[in-house]
Amino acid sequence: MAGASEPIRTITPGADDAPRDIAVDADSNPPGGGGSQDMPLKKLAHIHPRGAGAPGELDQIPVFRPSITQEEIDAVTEVMRSGWLGLGPVTEKFENELAEFLGVDHVIALNSGTAALHLAIRLLDLNPGDEVIVPSITFISTAHAVEYCGARAVFADVCEDTLCISPDDVRRKITKKTRAILPVHYGGHPADLDALRAAIADRPITLVEDAAHACGAYYKGKRVGGLSPMTCFSFHAVKNLTCGEGGAISTHNAAWAKKLRELRWMGISKDTYERTAKESVYAWQYWVHDLGFKYHMHDLAAAMGRVQLRRLDENNAKRRRIAERYNDAFSGAAWIETPPEHDDVFSSWHIYPIKTLERDRLIAHLKANGIAPGVHYYPLHMHPYYADRGAKCPIAEELWKRMISLPMFPDMSDAQVDRVIQTVLAFDAAGS
Repeated sequence: MAGASEPIRTITPGADDAPRDIAVDADSNPPGGGGSQDMPLKKLAHIHPRGAGAPGELDQIPVFRPSITQEEIDAVTEVMRSGWLGLGPVTEKFENELAEFLGVDHVIALNSGTAALHLAIRLLDLNPGDEVIVPSITFISTAHAVEYCGARAVFADVCEDTLCISPDDVRRKITKKTRAILPVHYGGHPADLDALRAAIADRPITLVEDAAHACGAYYKGKRVGGLSPMTCFSFHAVKNLTCGEGGAISTHNAAWAKKLRELRWMGISKDTYERTAKESVYAWQYWVHDLGFKYHMHDLAAAMGRVQLRRLDENNAKRRRIAERYNDAFSGAAWIETPPEHDDVFSSWHIYPIKTLERDRLIAHLKANGIAPGVHYYPLHMHPYYADRGAKCPIAEELWKRMISLPMFPDMSDAQVDRVIQTVLAFDAAGS
């Protein structure tokens, strides 16, 4: 990786083919580099990418876009040439490096964030009728993973400011059947874990974090990933750390880690690489201990993930600068509510969600000007599959109508950020 005073050459898919040089000041990288457990400073100097106005600059600006450099391409190519493409030595290295980064004992790499949620809930051995409390504002996988295991997803409302799960509503919805709580760190902003632990008190309820948005985030000075019995990550194409597609579970529990490694590979006691590389006799033999799944990561994905992990803090810092620019620009617009960041957390800024009463008109205005916003998310309890359960989440039911996700990705140029800001501010919130 380039040093602090050297330009970092990036390739932005879908834009111009030529790499752009982005000057990075000495304070742009958080203290200690990619593996540091120290929480970086929140306020960072604004850094303006050079080369704004290059060909493709006026193309449509997407809400998300992965940041891929030649280093990722070379790492994947090396695996392709190695002859070992499946679950193998590169996946093991990625797991070890991610565990060190998170400050956790074990990481189990998987093929999606949904697989991570499914296996984490599966490990709890839930019975029909058992309940798991999930937020209503999240991607559908959070609830579906509970239902895959024969349990029942119970929908809790969200906090009005952060859109994370409401500890107060969780407290109201805990019953004798509650076996787990599955908070989502919405947009990269960690949920109030201490309040959730207080709600659990001494009950036999497991806290499992959904950190699909929060790779690299901090809660009270500690990285998200080692704070609860299990934490689930997503490495989907547009997440802060991408493997193209992938996921992981982090845990300090060695017995759970062993069980999860079996469950991700069809319940088989030893994966193919372990039998091939570490045994000279009876390498063909294995035992099936459980009804497992085909959920393991492969070395092609892990190769990309290793590079992305080294770049994660740097890319998250770029996201933070974009969020700061948005916050500054919209501070005088009374019709826009910008997302908060509480003093005791450090968001990874996966999503930049604003709220406005003119949501639908603003979406149309942005799209007409070549900017693709998003809405994250329609409340889960209102989807047809879950609507007949009669869940009540009044805050979520109101806020989703006002939510817009503005473009947020590390390789956004200053010209692109300026264009989003100018287009939003040009919208007449009160007019015709």
